[in-house]
Amino acid sequence: MTTTVDAAEVEKFDRLAAEWWNPNGKMKPLHKFNPVRLTFLRQTISRHFERDPRGEAPLAGLRILDIGCGAGLLSEPLSRMGAEIVGADAAATNIEVARRHAEHSGVDVDYRNTTAEALAEARETFDVVLAMEIVEHVADVNAFVAACATMVRPGGLTVFATLNRTPKALALAIVAAEYVLRWLPRGTHEFSKFVRPAELEAAFTSNGLSPRDVVGVAYNPLRDEWSIGKDAEVNYMITGVRPLA
Repeated sequence: MTTTVDAAEVEKFDRLAAEWWNPNGKMKPLHKFNPVRLTFLRQTISRHFERDPRGEAPLAGLRILDIGCGAGLLSEPLSRMGAEIVGADAAATNIEVARRHAEHSGVDVDYRNTTAEALAEARETFDVVLAMEIVEHVADVNAFVAACATMVRPGGLTVFATLNRTPKALALAIVAAEYVLRWLPRGTHEFSKFVRPAELEAAFTSNGLSPRDVVGVAYNPLRDEWSIGKDAEVNYMITGVRPLA
């Protein structure tokens, strides 16, 4: 069976797994980023499935895959919103950390040490497939998108979040974040693996998904916070829909 997993990337994040749930550790930027993407997901998924995002369990009854889930920073809160969550990651240590944290937190998440390709081959399907901050770490973007797209049920939704391949992203996401501010360990990202929105839109279309609007996610250093906006030059999120017919 072919795989888009990059073994070097998996090993790298295995070593970081213990830091996932430390809000002041190596994953601090992700913890700061998390509220923005959770708000976006809650609103976007609720709107697509005609739910009230302000409800107590707006995602109840929806089966959601969080591929590249890490230690569950998204999976756990989405489960609390009522969704049936499958959290998948190729790094075994991440999954073990996620399972232990979910058990201590009393959250029900089906964590699996597996890949998108294996899940697709097993004919798993979901109402929503999330690939958040993972596509820039895979070995073959088109093959990864194909595997994810296969698992989106008719009428379902996929959401990808990644980094744009622009000079601004190189300056901020690598030079500033890894070398100057040291938010992330050096070598966390490779600029050549960053993906332009048009490239993801093309991959969505070729795999039967209808791309939706691209939204930017920008950091304000004065407020020390992230927000959704029009600037997609560095971080962005993009949705795709599987037509009903």
